[in-house]
Amino acid sequence: MVDTSVNLCGIKLTNPVIPASGTFGFGYEFTRFYDINILGSIALKGTTKEPRFGNPTPRIAECPSAVLNSVGLQNPGAERVLNYELKTLKSIYKKPVIANVSGFSVNDYVSAVNILNEDSNIGWFEINISCPNVHGGGLAFGTNAENAALVTKTVRGITNKPIIIKLSPNVTDITEIAKACEAEGADGVSLINTLLGMKIDLKTKKPLLANKTGGLSGPAVKPVAVRMVYQVYEAVKIPIVGIGGIASADDVLEFMLAGAAAVEVGAANLIDPYACKKIIEDLPKAMKKYGINNLSEIIGGAHNG
Repeated sequence: MVDTSVNLCGIKLTNPVIPASGTFGFGYEFTRFYDINILGSIALKGTTKEPRFGNPTPRIAECPSAVLNSVGLQNPGAERVLNYELKTLKSIYKKPVIANVSGFSVNDYVSAVNILNEDSNIGWFEINISCPNVHGGGLAFGTNAENAALVTKTVRGITNKPIIIKLSPNVTDITEIAKACEAEGADGVSLINTLLGMKIDLKTKKPLLANKTGGLSGPAVKPVAVRMVYQVYEAVKIPIVGIGGIASADDVLEFMLAGAAAVEVGAANLIDPYACKKIIEDLPKAMKKYGINNLSEIIGGAHNG
C-alpha cells in the first residue's frame, strides 16, 4: 500500500493536496459535495484586518487554458473569520488549516495575525505578499526582497505557528525573494501566486476587467510554476508549497519532483468542485503507475543526477 502522507513545516498531512486560498471559500461551503476531511489541509480565503468588498466588476475573465481574476481580496475581515468562519469550519473539518493573511502595510499583517493567532485550528499562516489585484499592498511587498524580509521578520516575531510566505512570480529572480524570507525566519514558502495579465474586449475596445489587470491562473501557468519551484528548491532549505495549474494527480507528482512538499489546487476548483477529491483518489493509482511507494521520498527527485 502506498504512503501519501507528507510533512509540512513539522505538521503531518495525510496527503499533500490543499485547496488554494480564494478558490475554496472557508472550506465548509464544499461539504455539500463531499467529506472535506479527505483534504490534506485547506488554505482559507485571504483575510485582511478589516472587511473588504473587493474590486468592482467585472473581475473574472476566461482565457485559453486559464482564467484572469481581479477579485481584490474580498473578505469579511479577521474578526468575522475568527468568530464565525473558523468556528463553523471547526465543527466540520478536523485537521489543521492554513490561514491566508494579506495587508496593505506591515501593521495590517500584524493586526490580522494577532486576531487569528488564538484559534487552535490554525496550523500555519500563509502570508500573502504577492496579490497582484490590489493597490498599495500585496504585490508591493512581494516584488522587493527587503520588503518581503521585513514582513517575514515582523510576523515571525508575533506568532509561534509556522509561517509560509506566498511568493509572486512577477519578479526577475524569485529565488532572491525566497532567500530573503528564509533568512528572516520563514518556515516555508508557497509559489506561485498569479501572473499579472490583461484581456481587452474587442467590442468596447477597453480592458475587460474593471481593474484593467488581473491575476492569471490555471493550466497555462503550470510550466512557469514548476520552473520556479525547481529554482527555489535549489536556493532554500525550507519546505515549498507548489501552486499553479494543478488539475491532476500527475501534476502533483511533477511539482513534488521539482521540490514541493505539498501543493495547492486553485483554478481547478472553479471548474469542478470535486477537483481536489478526484486528485486525492487518483494519487495512489498514479504513484503505483510510476513506481512510487512513499510520496515524501520523491520531493526534489528531479534534482538528483
